Amino acid sequence: MSRAMHVAIVDDEQDMRQSISQWLALSGFTAETYADGAEAVAAIDSDFPGVVITDIRMPGLDGMGLLKRLNAIDATIPVILITGHGDVPMAVEAMRLGAFDFLEKPFDPEKMMALADRAAKARAQAMESRALRTELADGATMMRRLIGESGQMQRLREDILDIGQADGHVLIDGETGTGKTLVAHALHAVGSRSARKLVSLNCAGLDDATLNARLFGPAPAESAERPLADAARGGTLVLEDIEALSEPVQARLLAFIDAQGTPPDTRIIAVCNGHKRDQTLEDVLRPDLFFRLGAHQVVLPPLRARGEDILALFNEYMGQFAEEYGCAVPVLSMPDAAQLLQAPWPGNVRQLVTIAERSVLQSRREDGALMSLVMADNEASGEAMTTEGKPLKEHVEAFERILIDNTMRRHKGSIAAVMEELRLPRRTLNEKMAKYGLTRSDYV
Repeated sequence: MSRAMHVAIVDDEQDMRQSISQWLALSGFTAETYADGAEAVAAIDSDFPGVVITDIRMPGLDGMGLLKRLNAIDATIPVILITGHGDVPMAVEAMRLGAFDFLEKPFDPEKMMALADRAAKARAQAMESRALRTELADGATMMRRLIGESGQMQRLREDILDIGQADGHVLIDGETGTGKTLVAHALHAVGSRSARKLVSLNCAGLDDATLNARLFGPAPAESAERPLADAARGGTLVLEDIEALSEPVQARLLAFIDAQGTPPDTRIIAVCNGHKRDQTLEDVLRPDLFFRLGAHQVVLPPLRARGEDILALFNEYMGQFAEEYGCAVPVLSMPDAAQLLQAPWPGNVRQLVTIAERSVLQSRREDGALMSLVMADNEASGEAMTTEGKPLKEHVEAFERILIDNTMRRHKGSIAAVMEELRLPRRTLNEKMAKYGLTRSDYV
């Protein structure tokens, strides 16, 4: 294996510790040895990047006790127990408590090395998953673009991480402008295929012959260009506008899926962009293809259902455009904030980005008002404003958060300046910043 592998060997017999260490060194492990369980517990924390191999019978803290202590530190640390012939019932109990596996003396060194290698892979996967979860929580890398702390967005980020780690095909649905393509790329980025190729094809507007050629290819003699299904082998094939596929092309895609192994050589993420509001994906795809592609499904929430996320998104994009155009971020009034929260947003995030840019451009000329932009956009779409599900308390808190956030940005984190402008005592400002998850260091 290319990554560094670590093992902690715990045994009260020095000869046994040395022998196991030497055997595992042949497989590329870096070994740390401990004479008793208490010594090992003192050295191992939740960031330990390896495997623990311990004798089950030791003076003081024995193998069972060590297992329980390590489970309390981090239940994903693999613990392999070495047992004597009479200890097998105890080892079975240890497995019930979460031990990775056990080896009965005398054991084959080759078997031990294979078991340690398997445990190391499991530990590496658990730590990678934890790192990805941390990235999602912190909004790192591309996941930072999935802005929002509403329950819908928190669940979406968790779904992306969980489904990304799986191997089954995925169907993504949601209204236009909700970010389905971003989610498709995020699923690939957080998954085990992230180092492999991601290939995309928009299926809309192409005839059957072109789609078949692009996806599955002509005979090798006819073209040097690899078909996309082949180019994505081992990685991910994203099919945008999957609902645009005709019955014959759907049948060809189904045959391609059925011809793959388990897990599939090529993971397919199908994105639906165009079915009618009264339809579902089951209505626009043939049933057998729907069930093949729908091993995992992600439905993106509409912007109007995301509450305070609307203001967080609007503020974020206004800040980006203000920086791009070299001007101050427009100040949202309470009526503006209420208008944004009440808008139906038929174009979702894509529509919000457009209005944020127009608001910044308008503010440079000191011409017009944000409210007129939102009203005009919604009248053009034929959608009515709504206050459904948005109580006054939500409006007030959302506006308060955006006001403090903008003021902190403008004063580059100067608490004194923010207190003076907003006429708030220090304690009240601190309480409100803590309530809304705002940290001074983010603005300095």
